[in-house]
Amino acid sequence: MAEQLVRPAGAGHETAWVALCALTIVLVAGAVIGVRSPPAETAAVAAHQLDARDDLTAAEQGIYADLRLVVIELPGLHEQARPSVAELREADLPPFTVDLGSSGRGGHVWSAIRSEQADAYVGLSTAPEVAGSMLLRLLPHDAQAPHADEEPDIWLHRAARPELPHRLAPDDLIAKGWKQVVSRFDAGVTRHSH
Repeated sequence: MAEQLVRPAGAGHETAWVALCALTIVLVAGAVIGVRSPPAETAAVAAHQLDARDDLTAAEQGIYADLRLVVIELPGLHEQARPSVAELREADLPPFTVDLGSSGRGGHVWSAIRSEQADAYVGLSTAPEVAGSMLLRLLPHDAQAPHADEEPDIWLHRAARPELPHRLAPDDLIAKGWKQVVSRFDAGVTRHSH
């Protein structure tokens, strides 16, 4: 009987082929993703505007979010009889409430202003280095209420004693140094569905 010695095949060739296939798959997938990804589009912000995500302090972002909720929570803001600041405070509606949280976010003193062009709730900051003064501008009573998907008209001024115009028209606010706060949506943010 003849004996024949059979040596096991080495796994070196097999490992090299598997690694080469994996590398090829990764390179092809990377090339496809690079070719197919859209360029990052950034919505431009005008000179009289501030981006709510990037241009506000943390305290200002909190107040901005509260003011946006006020518009959603109180549909009566667009009716003839708008609630007073005292009524909003009694309802414990931020940012009108006075508590420890409000003092840490600028200690705003809120008031209501009426004009021919618009009405507004104005919060003058007692600590402008923490958060600037905020203004929620509302359309006149006879104007149509904004649609639910429209942005509230919120303005910011970081001066210690901001000047309010006699009229609350956007051009007048801009002339007095107020900046409109806008929510900008780009590739880094989830987009609204239309």
